[in-house]
Amino acid sequence: MAGIPAHLSWAIIRNNNAFLVKKRNIKKPFSTEPSNLSNLASFRFNGLIHKKTLGVEPAKEGKGFQLVWKKTRNQHKLSKLTNKTTMKAGPRRSLYKLRRFIVKNGYRKDLTKVTISTTFCFASVLNNVSLSRLP
Repeated sequence: MAGIPAHLSWAIIRNNNAFLVKKRNIKKPFSTEPSNLSNLASFRFNGLIHKKTLGVEPAKEGKGFQLVWKKTRNQHKLSKLTNKTTMKAGPRRSLYKLRRFIVKNGYRKDLTKVTISTTFCFASVLNNVSLSRLP
């Protein structure tokens, strides 16, 4: 949502959007949007309304993870808005590269810990799966 302040766009999409998952007996609804690291429907973790966001996905080949980030320069060109890179150099080195990427590019400091923990979960799950497939 280019040109609209984040608080205003959050007020518009807060209660009803295509990514909300509301269920009974759950106080806080979940969100399935692409760059939401914790899958909670909140202003802080929303990937649609902020200009600079980070996302972590499993890699397509099954090795490593894929880092997805928004550029701030191309907010009006949706096809050039996101970048993707695959990190598959091993869990320790990849997490180090990810932390350096977040700090050097000036992404929000409050999301650093959440990004690292989400990525660590992807890396550990992928390592366990690949080890269990060996004869």
